[in-house]
Amino acid sequence: MKAVAAFVLGAALLVAAAATRADPVTDWNVAAFDVMTAANMAGAPNARALAIVHVAMADAVNTVQNRYTRYVYKGALQPSASADVAAASAARSALATMFPAQRARADAAYASAIAGVADGPAKEAGVRIGEEAAAAVLADRANDETTVPDTYRPITAPGSWVPTTPPLTAQYARAKPWGFDKADRFRPGPPPALTSAEYARDYNETKDLGGVRSTQRTAAQTELVKFWSQTNLPLSWHQAARQLATARQLNLADSSRVFALLSLGMANTFIVDWDAKFHYNFWRPVTAIRNGDQDNNPATERDPGWTPLNATPMHPEYPSQAAIIAGSASTVLGRALGDGNAGPFTVTDSADPKLTR
Repeated sequence: MKAVAAFVLGAALLVAAAATRADPVTDWNVAAFDVMTAANMAGAPNARALAIVHVAMADAVNTVQNRYTRYVYKGALQPSASADVAAASAARSALATMFPAQRARADAAYASAIAGVADGPAKEAGVRIGEEAAAAVLADRANDETTVPDTYRPITAPGSWVPTTPPLTAQYARAKPWGFDKADRFRPGPPPALTSAEYARDYNETKDLGGVRSTQRTAAQTELVKFWSQTNLPLSWHQAARQLATARQLNLADSSRVFALLSLGMANTFIVDWDAKFHYNFWRPVTAIRNGDQDNNPATERDPGWTPLNATPMHPEYPSQAAIIAGSASTVLGRALGDGNAGPFTVTDSADPKLTR
């Protein structure tokens, strides 16, 4: 996590010349977040939708340019079509299908994207390719089990997470991953035993530093924790990718590939993590620390009034979704763009644009 933090937290502003370069993929990434924010979508469904948009775009672009392997769409290669139009058509079609109430936003972004493209066969072919690519990706994910009924059954015992409202998207624990067979393929071993010294160490560190009334946490740590909230974490990686793609002046095929891989990886983090979370069903700190006398560990003293600094998200504790997203995103960007110096970038708070890192 230290390496990941350094990768993000050493950020600074990009030079203005690089920031002005137009990139249809980064533009659509912004448009997709705009549509999903208006639709009040976040978390795992947000990651799934971004993956659909960016995979559809990458498949459409590679149907024209044939630079990289396509993921789903297998239509005939059409090198004379407009790749820019194909990408825009794929993004608009995917967003309009998933968010029909936000079609006007998708249509407005599409009109802006193709405004300078002359009418003709290349444009017509691009429109068709994009629509077909989006339809193919949506069909591929239609039965991914992300929309099955929630049948989570609460369990109450020492060590078990105790939900206070229905959990967030518990069905993702059984969903179909992108690009591999089963969600449990990367399931880690169990969390530390409640009676272990490792558990006591983690318990006391969280109790001392993570509480809303902590006197040991520094102001910088408080600012850090508040910034890396559930909303900012996935958004910030896409912000970073947009700036890095612009700074590197990636061409359309390379940019569409980077965002497809980033979005695929982040969508999979929710599936593999939810599998592990709901398999182990490990309790959250607010439950563990208020019941520290029930874990049979003499090194964990109960605090009956302990409350976490950040609101507790409604899913089990182990393993950390924030760490898995950061690991996946930094690995994808490192592999795709090179593991050397990424260059400067700035990430901005989703609610307050004055807060940046």
